[in-house]
Amino acid sequence: MATSQQQPAKASSTFSGSVNDLRKQQVDKAHAARQRQELDLQKEHILGQRTSNAGRRAALEAALAHIEAQIEALG
Repeated sequence: MATSQQQPAKASSTFSGSVNDLRKQQVDKAHAARQRQELDLQKEHILGQRTSNAGRRAALEAALAHIEAQIEALG
């Protein structure tokens, strides 16, 4: 009776780290997606506000620029 040795299947040909590294990458990716979604909602909220007050409008424009910079930093 011949016995054969079975090779464990690789999870991905492009990933060479441990299972914990893969899990951390997945968690980091999910966290970034949640951050992006939160920033998009904040941006939508700011864009939905209307005001004739010049000071308030300037504050909204500054907030919008800040959010867009954060979105850009996420990639």
